Amino acid sequence: MSKIIFLDVDGTLIDYEAKLPASAAKAVDMARANGHKVYICTGCSKAEIEQRNLCELDGMIGGNGAYVEDHGHVVMHQGLSKEDVKHIVDWCNERHLGFYLEANSGMYCNDYMLEQGPETMIKYAQGKGADLTKAKEASKKFMDGFIHLQGEDLYRDDVNKISFILSRYQDHLDSQKEFPHLIANTWGGKGEVALYGDLGPTGITKRHAIEVLLDYLGADQKDTISFGDAKIDLSMFECCDYNVAMGNGGKEIKEAADYITTDVNDDGLYNAFRYLNLID
Repeated sequence: MSKIIFLDVDGTLIDYEAKLPASAAKAVDMARANGHKVYICTGCSKAEIEQRNLCELDGMIGGNGAYVEDHGHVVMHQGLSKEDVKHIVDWCNERHLGFYLEANSGMYCNDYMLEQGPETMIKYAQGKGADLTKAKEASKKFMDGFIHLQGEDLYRDDVNKISFILSRYQDHLDSQKEFPHLIANTWGGKGEVALYGDLGPTGITKRHAIEVLLDYLGADQKDTISFGDAKIDLSMFECCDYNVAMGNGGKEIKEAADYITTDVNDDGLYNAFRYLNLID
């Protein structure tokens, strides 16, 4: 029986330096050759994914569920309103917080992101196991992907979600109060330590997007398998039939998993695909 496989990206399909392990690419290629469908299910928007050197896939869920694509066909796309984007942009700028707008057309950042982003992304990479040299390289690559905008040019109408640097955790708590009609998450750092907050449309989760895609495909939930490494992936686990946590994953995702594989850079995806008989 063919399966529908959902892969988180950072820390699952690729490592925290945005490198795709050869064994992971081989596993995906072999699984698809065996008749299984493989989709990424990520917080990244399409523009960020297109900067990554990934293997061939059947489609993607991006923006933590704001965007669903199957073989190039847009199944669903639900972003933030221009009014919400303006409110978030002004709120972050008033607090001097670096942020970037995640759109399918590109990643757009403010002045403070240029100042605060490099150090924050170094912390992110180091927290995931990179040494200082590799962390600096990963940070530079990430920052080079931004389009810098100022003033009203940041008031866009094509934004999936917005990520902003946390000067302290209180920024995230304050964002929940300031934007009660939106979904507020955190991400980054070692384990579940928060470096970023993000804000996206209400009702948009990885779980919802998977349900939308399954309905479009006419597929059954019992044929689904998900792979993740962080708390944000728990919504995938809520709706998929079988769930795999990466060895490099956080405590919460491991506790919720049916199976824990090895680390992303220790053939984690390949080993799990073999364990589940997705590949020979």
